[in-house]
Amino acid sequence: MKQNPQYIDIEIDKLTNSIENVITKDSFQTDVSLIDKSELKSITKKNGWLFNWSNEYKQPDRDVYKLTITGNPDIIQGLVSITEREDHVYMHLIESAPFNLGRNKVYLGVPGNLIAFICRISFHRGFDGYVSFTSKTQLIEHYKKTLGAINVGGHLMVINTDAALKLIDKYFKN
Repeated sequence: MKQNPQYIDIEIDKLTNSIENVITKDSFQTDVSLIDKSELKSITKKNGWLFNWSNEYKQPDRDVYKLTITGNPDIIQGLVSITEREDHVYMHLIESAPFNLGRNKVYLGVPGNLIAFICRISFHRGFDGYVSFTSKTQLIEHYKKTLGAINVGGHLMVINTDAALKLIDKYFKN
């Protein structure tokens, strides 16, 4: 059963060195880890999330990661879903927590942080940082500018080794 790709539709608000409080400008170190099934109970459309993450979690070929602030593991700042492909990592979905969206968002840098993490996974798995995803048309230029992604045809975007290293360097200094 071939599924249609999800189009990535998230604005990279700011590339920070962690995540940054919008009001105080304080930076907070983050952790990215696999989400636990029990945590999905609160990640629902009713609670403001845009995607069905329980459904995403059930896909056998996918890993769903959560971004949290170090020392505060119970509050999920954002989520991302990936699959390992033959020679790269494919990003299916990415979403900032409802309180990190729009004009009144609490933290900047959530999507960039998650994407940098995926680039790091790509290196760890021997794919030289390569990550691909399917972009919405109106965001192709945005991803070229903010992530250094390359449009390789249609809606398909690729983050190559150089772009991945820049993102990783921004978020994971040590």
